[in-house]
Amino acid sequence: MTESEPKAFLRPGKVFLLVLMGVFVYLLALVIWVPAGWLWHHASARITLPQQVQVRQVSGTVWSGAAGVVVAGFPVRGSWELDWPSLTSLQLPVALNIASAQSSINGDLTLGWPGNVYLDATGRITVAEFEDLIRQSGGAMIEGEVLIDALQVSWEDNRLTNASGTGRWDGGLVTWPMGSQTGQAEFPPMAAELDTTDGGLALVVREQGGDGPAADANILWNGMLELRVYKRMVDLADQPWSGSAQPGDVIFRVRQPLLPGGF
Repeated sequence: MTESEPKAFLRPGKVFLLVLMGVFVYLLALVIWVPAGWLWHHASARITLPQQVQVRQVSGTVWSGAAGVVVAGFPVRGSWELDWPSLTSLQLPVALNIASAQSSINGDLTLGWPGNVYLDATGRITVAEFEDLIRQSGGAMIEGEVLIDALQVSWEDNRLTNASGTGRWDGGLVTWPMGSQTGQAEFPPMAAELDTTDGGLALVVREQGGDGPAADANILWNGMLELRVYKRMVDLADQPWSGSAQPGDVIFRVRQPLLPGGF
C-alpha cells in the first residue's frame, strides 16, 4: 500500500477565503459600530441637500441612529434602522421615522445605487402644531389631525421625480382670515390625493365620497404654488355666494412662491 502525501492545511484557496471573510467581517463591523456623526461630518461636503433642509446633530451609529433636521425653518427629528442590503439589486432597506413634537411619519426607505431613494410611508399630522406657519402664509386652519394613509416618494438624479399618496381628515371647525376678522365654518370629512404631473405635484381636496374637487393645488418644480378654490368649497362651508355660480366653478385663484429655489 502507498501512503497518500499529506496536504497542507492552509492552501491558497483557504487563505483567500479566510482573507475574504475577514474583510467582510471588518466592513460589517464598520457599518454597525462607526459613529453616524463622524461619517456625516466627512460625507456632508459631498452631499447636496435642498436649500430648505439643514442637518444638525447626528447621533448613534450608521446601523441605527438619529439626526436633528430643520426643514424650511421647522425642526424635526429623524431616526433610522438599517436592514440587510440586497447585493443583487444594489439596494439597502431602511426603517425610517420622522417626528416633530406632535406629528410623525413612519415608513420604509430604500436606498439604491447610484443615489436613488424610494419612500413608502404613513403618518399622522397634528395641524395645530403648524399654526404659526399657516397663519403667516394666510392659510386656513383646521382642527384635529390629518391621517396620511399612503405616501410614496422617489428621489432620482438629485431631484424629486415622483410623489403620490392619499390622506383624510375627519372634519370639524375650519377658520380663515377675513380682513381684520376671522371666518369659520364646520366642514364634513375631507379627503386629499397627491400625484405627480409633468410640471410638479398636484394635490386635490374633496369631500369624502363627494363629487368633484373642493380645491386643488399645483406645486411646480421651480417652487411656485398654484391654488384654486371651487364654489363647491363654499357650499360645504354653508356660506353665501352668487346663485349663478356652479359647484365646479373656480371662485379663487392664486399663484405665489412656496419654496425658494424649487425642488
